[in-house]
Amino acid sequence: MAYPTVSAPYGLKPINLIGGQVFAGATRQLVIANTSGTGYGTSIFYGDVVKIASTGTIQVDTGTSTATPVGVFMGCQYISAVTGQLTFSQYYPASLAVKSGSVIYAFVSDDPDQLFKVVNVAGTTADDTTSGLLPAYLGRTVIGSNAALVQNAGSTTTGDSKVAIYTAAGASTTDSLPIRIIDVVPDTANSSGNFCEFIVKWNAPYMVTTPSSGTATTVVTGGHQYLNPTGV
Repeated sequence: MAYPTVSAPYGLKPINLIGGQVFAGATRQLVIANTSGTGYGTSIFYGDVVKIASTGTIQVDTGTSTATPVGVFMGCQYISAVTGQLTFSQYYPASLAVKSGSVIYAFVSDDPDQLFKVVNVAGTTADDTTSGLLPAYLGRTVIGSNAALVQNAGSTTTGDSKVAIYTAAGASTTDSLPIRIIDVVPDTANSSGNFCEFIVKWNAPYMVTTPSSGTATTVVTGGHQYLNPTGV
């Protein structure tokens, strides 16, 4: 059977773990804020990047050239203020009306060793259908390089994310970029032998020294939140 046509990004899709570790598709339940029956004010879509805020609840990580992810959103559960019933959803709608005092749980793929399949797009401009959303084909030379996130808004119809990655044809070694490309998806090869889907992982935290002269202060930032020694 032919590989499905890749016409647009779909977020980050967990596929396995690095190093041949056993992968069972496990997720962690993390809390989305609920203030007096009104949930967190930003929609979160299946495949979006999320982070833990200082409140201990999760929110969308909107980072592009930098990010502090805890993982990828895989759906949620909540008690509806309308029906009073436990409800499961592909995505979390902004400012959701839920039972006051109840807990909104997000299912998050939070393993720091998680590998994802993701679409590489032609530009960093979100929701630009002439460049930002169109898949872009690159050769194997980008394996081992770093990439930025492209934060397209998800679909309220499907509940799916439209987050993608972007990297120029030349390999990027910028240490603040949140994504490391580790392989191609061979089935997406075009007639030129290039690919539009890639296998990626979270990049490592990095150090920033300020100022560059005089008495300097060095801090560790970025990377997966579980791997950053300074925490959230």
